[in-house]
Amino acid sequence: MNAVIEVNGLSKTFVLHQQNGAVLDVLDTVRFDVQPGRCLILHGRSGAGKSTLLRTLYANYRPMTGSIRVRHEGRPLELVGAEPRTILDVRRRTMGYVSQFLRVIPRVACLDVVMEPALQRGMTAAKAESRARELLRRLNIGEALLPLAPGTFSGGEQQRVNIARSFMVDWPLMLLDEPTASLDQANRDVVLDLIAEAKAAGSALIAISHEEGVRTRIADQYLDMCAEEHADA
Repeated sequence: MNAVIEVNGLSKTFVLHQQNGAVLDVLDTVRFDVQPGRCLILHGRSGAGKSTLLRTLYANYRPMTGSIRVRHEGRPLELVGAEPRTILDVRRRTMGYVSQFLRVIPRVACLDVVMEPALQRGMTAAKAESRARELLRRLNIGEALLPLAPGTFSGGEQQRVNIARSFMVDWPLMLLDEPTASLDQANRDVVLDLIAEAKAAGSALIAISHEEGVRTRIADQYLDMCAEEHADA
């Protein structure tokens, strides 16, 4: 398996029990693969299923049919039907997720929030702190904010903390859901630099972005979620 992720025949349906059992077919036999160092952009109108696809890949949703195979610890692993402990290990070591929102334990200091993924991987506290401070500095989070809980920050500051946390370690696969949303141009450029660095290090990325300039800078291939066509950039 050369690709970091291979998806075949992936389908997802939602049944709206409070809407007289209405059925929504959100994903229909989706197929793609992503090689190391490449970024796949999910393209399509709002409601086409882009975020649903990311959440399904991350195992927040269970697909109706299909296969999601990732290269985990050097070997192919089928995620559909995998045990919860296996999913957790994949999330810890292989698949990073950059959502649009920061979800953390209240009252935990910003610096500790950002360091956590590295500490879980076994990085020393000193090295993790150095890496976290560097990322937060690049993302223009001031030194005075580091001992404070991110729940008190502005929305843009929380998003930058979320990005710093997500880029603390090297991920073989990264899922990016609007990573530059709500950011000014300076911080957007920093995020794009971090994405470029991840690709250069061999990460495979799957991203959603409604900003044409962002898509142009990071895309190597596209998946049209309306036509379900897979094309190189």
